[in-house]
Amino acid sequence: MIAPMNETAEPPAPEAPPEPPREPEVTNVSIVEAVLFSADSPLPPARIVQVLGGGTAGDVRRHVESLNESYRQRGAAFRIDEVAGGYQMLTLPVYHRWLSRLNSTRGETRLSQAALETLAIVAYKQPTIRADIEAIRGVAVGEVLNRLRELNLVRVVGRAEVIGRPMLYGTTKKFLEVFGLASLDALPSVEALTPPERQRSAQASEAPSQEAPGIESAIADAPADP
Repeated sequence: MIAPMNETAEPPAPEAPPEPPREPEVTNVSIVEAVLFSADSPLPPARIVQVLGGGTAGDVRRHVESLNESYRQRGAAFRIDEVAGGYQMLTLPVYHRWLSRLNSTRGETRLSQAALETLAIVAYKQPTIRADIEAIRGVAVGEVLNRLRELNLVRVVGRAEVIGRPMLYGTTKKFLEVFGLASLDALPSVEALTPPERQRSAQASEAPSQEAPGIESAIADAPADP
């Protein structure tokens, strides 16, 4: 009887070395994405065209639309929005709750209720003088206006043609950037600022409400500056 031969196992073949990562294909679309990702403020289309070295504002818009479609398909947490006459990468509003936790320690730039109300009046009534703002709020606003000017949210835009020629106040480009607005035309209507409970109360009764008017009512009822 012949004994079976011992079969020796062959050593495993060495694994092929991993392929080096491929360099991403550089296109105008990817350049626009890279530029907007690295920018900390909105970039106007003309500036993006300058960086690309050619093209038009229409080309930039098409690149942005292509990127946003890609982000939507991937379920990305951000989009490219038109802000203050330019484009900027912004996180979606649905993530505000978590981002506010991240930014909760940055109290030095947070606005008080008084500052927010004053800023709202300036935004909706601009150009406006200090006396008109104080007439709406019912309190002095000198210090609040100074604080808003320090934060570059409000600026002096001229002087009113009345006795004493008081300064006229308006909002800045940074105001648009902070609140994610393409222009002042994108401000919500004053009616949209009315709390739902006030709307329901007004609909339930035709009698004049005895409740003190809110800031949104004061803005709507105040006469426009000449």
